[in-house]
Amino acid sequence: MSQQQPGSPEHKRSRREQARTAGLVLLAVLITLFAVLNLGSVKVNWIFGTGEAPLIIVIVVSVLLGIVLTYLVVLR
Repeated sequence: MSQQQPGSPEHKRSRREQARTAGLVLLAVLITLFAVLNLGSVKVNWIFGTGEAPLIIVIVVSVLLGIVLTYLVVLR
């Protein structure tokens, strides 16, 4: 009995794998559109002063900070 490898031509992707791939492609397209549409500069109030930054950078940093904080809370 031989098992089919994922890279082999005989390997057929399951519906679940196809749906997951389609979902990831859709998510990548939406993220790209979101980034392109939010290139404007915004005023950012830091703890010790203010500054200007592109809106997409502020959003991405906020999301990443939220992910890290959530991970630390769940880990604890």
